[in-house]
Amino acid sequence: MHMADALLAPAVAATMYAASATVAGVSIHQLKKDDEPQKLPTMAVTSALVFAGQMINYTIPGTGSSGHMCGGMLLSALLGPQAGFLSMIVILTIQCLFFADGGLMALGANIWNMAFYGCFVGYYLIWRPIMQGKSGMNERVRIILASILGCVLTLQLGAFSVVLETTLSGITELPFGAFVALMQPIHLAIGLIEGVVTAAVLVFVYEARPELLRDVKPSGAAKRSLKATIVILAVVAAVVGGGLSLLASSNPDGLEWALFGNEDAGYSANMGLDEEDFGVSSSAADTAAAIQESTSFLPDYAFADSDSAAGTTVSGLVGSAMVAGVAVLICFAGGFFRKKKAA
Repeated sequence: MHMADALLAPAVAATMYAASATVAGVSIHQLKKDDEPQKLPTMAVTSALVFAGQMINYTIPGTGSSGHMCGGMLLSALLGPQAGFLSMIVILTIQCLFFADGGLMALGANIWNMAFYGCFVGYYLIWRPIMQGKSGMNERVRIILASILGCVLTLQLGAFSVVLETTLSGITELPFGAFVALMQPIHLAIGLIEGVVTAAVLVFVYEARPELLRDVKPSGAAKRSLKATIVILAVVAAVVGGGLSLLASSNPDGLEWALFGNEDAGYSANMGLDEEDFGVSSSAADTAAAIQESTSFLPDYAFADSDSAAGTTVSGLVGSAMVAGVAVLICFAGGFFRKKKAA
């Protein structure tokens, strides 16, 4: 769902930057009150895991499309909405600047569409009410239900926001009704799959170290130490980013599929836009593109001017390490998750 700069007018892009920056500022303020130092390694490793997971596009059968996880629900269930949102900002910014994934001018919109809904709407509207509910449901069932419902809802909201942002940008090639009719169903399927993946990870964490999950009532003693749990998640992130990413589907993701279709594989053209000439052009977008070209050392998760599979592996490992490292640096710089000294 990473939007390109051509899908936004500069005024809309600036508005979305302001909205995302406001939420980030509030999140930073809230986290300065945090006294959960165990969140620091958890934030680093889960951020790396989400980065790696976003590299794997899975095929949506019968459509010619693919999807990838967003990760907001996963991060907010483990870290809370504020830390989850900041983690998503780190992930999306690194993807944008160093891997040319999503436009730099569109970064504010991408943060809003992919992070705000999953971290805040998904947490407060779905995760916390289900996990704190008084029904007799098993905790594992609650986790699975909240994960699937949360991912479906938040991806629907994110997809709808993309449509609204392009409409407000005056992109007449994307009539509102037709674009909605393509975006919502495909992201429903993507959300269902992400919900299952998210549930699997969170159930593992519940079994291993239940106190890492927000609003969960542990049913017994932890089966693994915090260190062992973090190491397992780190190994999974490395395997996913460095190995399984090689198996990612080559089909366009939900947004690209809606815009351009997949006629080469025998599917519909959908909106039928020209991939080389679509949307709006602006000097702001040209400047952003020039900056991005100078900073992205592994564009499209590959070595420049090379089709070597090693480029994908290196991208997955380097990107995951960068995300984890930046997340830790931000935590230390902001004073988050430090053990409060007794008065």
